[in-house]
This record gives sequence, structure tokens and C-alpha cells, in this order.
Amino acid sequence: MYVQSHLVLGLIFALILLVIFPQIGLIGFLLIALSTVLIDVDHYIYYVYKKKDWSLNNAYNWFIERSKRFQNLSRAQRNKVYSGFCFLHGTEILLVLLLFTLFSEYFLFIFIGFTFHLFLDVTCSRIFMDRMDKISLIHDFFKFKKLKHL
Repeated sequence: MYVQSHLVLGLIFALILLVIFPQIGLIGFLLIALSTVLIDVDHYIYYVYKKKDWSLNNAYNWFIERSKRFQNLSRAQRNKVYSGFCFLHGTEILLVLLLFTLFSEYFLFIFIGFTFHLFLDVTCSRIFMDRMDKISLIHDFFKFKKLKHL
């Protein structure tokens, strides 16, 4: 899913939560909306690691090109590739964030945004592939060793 899609859906989701739970306030709204997008910083870090290039624009274009190549593959071919290890995409990170909520309610809003983002990612992976990625970092790490890199 593209950054723009995460941003729009994250804003809508955060707005719905703000209407239902006005006590989250503007800060809660912003943290939920922004965390649905900023979780993808791990994609950029992966790009920097892989390409040794710090250009955000080059990273964006690289991922767009890879996404187009991925979409042109058959469903069977999509199941044989992975797009890279994303260390913020997994239930382990959600558990850490949930633990941090003991120290600050702001982490609850980040947890909600990350959870929504991962829900969208899992939904997309089910639509485009016969597997679910980004459920567990440990699971993905071992599974990706067996797949080809896109």
C-alpha cells in the first residue's frame, strides 16, 4: 500500500476515533494519524541499507518501481518473492508499544496507529498474495530467507 493511501485512510480512521472518543483530543488524533504513516520509516531505512543512498526521493522512486514490477507478476510469482525486512512491521513491536503505554498514554495512540497500519498491510497482502506478511518479525525473518528478493 502506498504512503498516500496510508495517510488518507489513517486520517479518516483517526477522525472517526476522534468523533467517537473526543477525549483523545488533537494530540491523540495527530499521533494516530501520523503513526499510520511514519511506521513506514523502516522501508526508508531498508532502502538506505540496501542502496547506500540517503535520498528520500530516490527511495520513493525505487519503491514505486518495485511495486509496479510486483503488480506485474502473477499471483504464483508474487508468493515466491519478498520486498525486504521491515523491523517495525510485526506484533513484537506492537507488544513493546503496549508495554510503553504503562509510562505514557501517547504510546497508546501510536499503538493504535501502528495496529491500523498493519491491519491495512495484512489486508493488502491477502488480496495480492496467498500469504500474510508482517504479522511477526521472527516469522517473517525466517520465511524471507527462503524467498527471492524482488
